[in-house]
Amino acid sequence: MPSWSRWLETQRERRDAAALTRRLRPTETSAEPLARRDGRELVNLASSNYLGLAGDPRLVAAAQAAATRGGGAGSSRLVAGHDPAFAALEEKLAQFKGTEGALVFGSGYLANVGILASVLDRDAAVFADRLNHASLIDGVRLSGAESHRYRHLDLDHLESLLAHSGAARKLIVTDSLFSMDGDVAPLVELVALKERYGAALLVDEAHAGGVFGPHGEGLAHELGVAGQVELQMGTFSKAFGAYGAYVAAARPWIEQLVSTARTLIYSTALPPAVVGTIDAALDLVHDADAARARLRAHAERFRAGVRAAGFDTGGSTTQIVPALVGGSERVLELAAALEERGVLAVGIRPPTVPAGTARLRFSLMATHTDEQLDLA
Repeated sequence: MPSWSRWLETQRERRDAAALTRRLRPTETSAEPLARRDGRELVNLASSNYLGLAGDPRLVAAAQAAATRGGGAGSSRLVAGHDPAFAALEEKLAQFKGTEGALVFGSGYLANVGILASVLDRDAAVFADRLNHASLIDGVRLSGAESHRYRHLDLDHLESLLAHSGAARKLIVTDSLFSMDGDVAPLVELVALKERYGAALLVDEAHAGGVFGPHGEGLAHELGVAGQVELQMGTFSKAFGAYGAYVAAARPWIEQLVSTARTLIYSTALPPAVVGTIDAALDLVHDADAARARLRAHAERFRAGVRAAGFDTGGSTTQIVPALVGGSERVLELAAALEERGVLAVGIRPPTVPAGTARLRFSLMATHTDEQLDLA
């Protein structure tokens, strides 16, 4: 025990010295435009509830109705937890995404780790954008596949790596909308590259789902290449206002995942209330054209204001607007100063972002008012 105590104390001191200590802070109405923390009301620019659906009365009613089937599923889906509502939801989701099949997971992290460990092995090579979400990075590590990370959005670097790989199977992996930078992947060009080199493509639509596409299907649908993306992954915890995640794909991919994805096989199924909420959210997102338009207008207006204030917003073109600062201590000071003035924004530090690129990360919602954004 003394050795563990010394080690834990050393780790704490190192985190404190680098301004990398994290703390949990209770926050009420955390998905609404106005959040409450320590008894104060703050303009909430820290939530991914992009369309404002998390507190929508129709979702709440759907959750309440579904909860009458029980508080929990009681087992994994391959044992007895595959409620008929799950089957109906996945059929509806496949229709929404335009694929042969779909599979729901407990969370985005579980989905990405499970998918990658299921379809990759030592005979495969994976080519991943350096700024992909941590769940994709971890899934690649766990898979044991030959791993290549290409420079962010650098198609020439990716092509060079593809050309020099002799792997039997190749998989390109990318976020569609990068959650810390607010920029988007060149999916049209990525599709062309994967076809040129006989690769498959996994696109994580977590932050683009609900926001892009004719009915919120995602960026791949917005750009007209969804039919050429083998694995479309996404979450329900952001624009859909619910919880859970999915992958949409052709039937052979789904069959592979059902039989081998350990994060599906060894996880208890989502509770009935969550399944019911997702089902209702699909309908609301499908018809949320007005909210999507408001969100885009908010993003353009807010990004221009942040730039006018002298901040670098990088390549952001979406509802995620970073204000690049650089040092971890400085970004924490700025976040605290904003909170003092009534604005909740997260200071993002390494290892979530590369060293030297700490930033304030603003996440906009369709339900923000112009006055709230002006204050920020």
